[in-house]
Amino acid sequence: MRLNRSNSLGLLAAVMIIAVDQWTKYMASAELSYGLPVEILPVFDLTLQHNTGAAFSFLADAGGWQRWFFTIVSAVVSLVLVVWLVRLRSSQTLMIASLSCILGGAIGNLWDRIVLGYVVDFISIHYQTWYFPTFNVADMAISIGAGLMILDIVFNPEHHKNDTGSGDKAA
Repeated sequence: MRLNRSNSLGLLAAVMIIAVDQWTKYMASAELSYGLPVEILPVFDLTLQHNTGAAFSFLADAGGWQRWFFTIVSAVVSLVLVVWLVRLRSSQTLMIASLSCILGGAIGNLWDRIVLGYVVDFISIHYQTWYFPTFNVADMAISIGAGLMILDIVFNPEHHKNDTGSGDKAA
């Protein structure tokens, strides 16, 4: 299968997300002390955390098996995303952007999990005593990608219709 320009740009965007994610995690690990917040704004801190679980530290205290489980799941999902991305038509720009963000974020966190055994998180949003779980650039990319996917489903429903065998096939 031959890549079109949009698919190629999508893959390049995913690589750029991975690079920015890994660079920011490196900087956070090098410059921040673990667990000690550095206030940027009254509602925004940089706080180095290590997440051995999944989103929102789900299964973080499961005893270690979760590292390999989440590594395998992330690797399979990343492979599916690459295949899906390269199969999209060039006119499906919103879905290409969506999958690029999700892919870049998934691989950014996958890399941490494989190399470090945990995901580096450092962005902390809070208000008074309420704290949103600490996250990173990869998590932001995944969230943005999910939002773009929802927009694509809403605004481009013709891209998501199943072939029912009625002879009305999309080009």
